[in-house]
Amino acid sequence: MVEALDQAGRSPDAALWFYFPEGGWKLLLAETKVGSDGPRKVYRSVQKTLQRLRNRIAHISLEDVAVAKPDAPVIKLLRRAIATGPGINGIRFTHNAVSGTMIEDVYIYRLKATA
Repeated sequence: MVEALDQAGRSPDAALWFYFPEGGWKLLLAETKVGSDGPRKVYRSVQKTLQRLRNRIAHISLEDVAVAKPDAPVIKLLRRAIATGPGINGIRFTHNAVSGTMIEDVYIYRLKATA
């Protein structure tokens, strides 16, 4: 999914599966275009990517995705503990406290150090 977004020109600064205790798992995508283009346009782009990949990732729907600005509190918090380069990684970060905030579970594909 992240690779397909990169190819479509929607290269997120952060791409990770985040476990929200009240809402379950969400694919959280943070990119600067959320601020400049607005979240609706970014969601449309993600939806197009999901439609193109429906044979490979039919189990993910737009309801499983959340978009945010790169300076969103949860992204800034995670950057205090870990950062990746611009590539695609696979880092599990489970049951950790960052600056006094408990992070239940997150699987990080990309979390650029600065956005």
